[in-house]
Amino acid sequence: MTSFAIFREGLQQRTSIITQPTFVVEDLFFGGLMSELDDFRAEKDEFFGHHPQSPLTREQKQDFKGLNYFPENDALRLEVQVELLNDPKPMVMQTSTGGVQEYIRFGKFKFQVDGQEAELTIYQADHGFFLPFVDSQAGQETYPAGRYLEPEPLAENRFLVDFNIAYNPSCAYNEMWSCPITPAENRLKVPIQAGEKLFHE
Repeated sequence: MTSFAIFREGLQQRTSIITQPTFVVEDLFFGGLMSELDDFRAEKDEFFGHHPQSPLTREQKQDFKGLNYFPENDALRLEVQVELLNDPKPMVMQTSTGGVQEYIRFGKFKFQVDGQEAELTIYQADHGFFLPFVDSQAGQETYPAGRYLEPEPLAENRFLVDFNIAYNPSCAYNEMWSCPITPAENRLKVPIQAGEKLFHE
């Protein structure tokens, strides 16, 4: 049996000052996925509402009834071919608290949303691959500073990119967290109506 909704409680380092919980998808396969996404979301809501490492404040947890999501969108669960950039020079990504973090621009991939072509860059750091992005619904349906994914590497420079598990950075709930700000090259002109929506208290 495949397992979709398992996340680790270990923290992924995104800043030298503070870390944020990262939900890691393990053993992700296409078969049986439709019935498992709800379990993943319910488990994540449990973490946010009760775990001491939740990004929510004590006051937020008191009234927390769950995160907001788009319906599952199978068209935005992609296996993409990545064009390697072969650029070993680190680039600096600004954070929400005025700091910086270094990443390598690993590669780019193209995809389509409702017939419109789009392109995103995957970044790499010591903790793995990182895909921040902002879509055209930012500020209306999605978090203005962007959402995150950790794309799963496959064989021959292919990656699994499932926007259904795109999530808001911790600073979307609590400004005390420090989060990388999505670079300009990953600000899309198309809507990504999958994954987590804006957080409303």
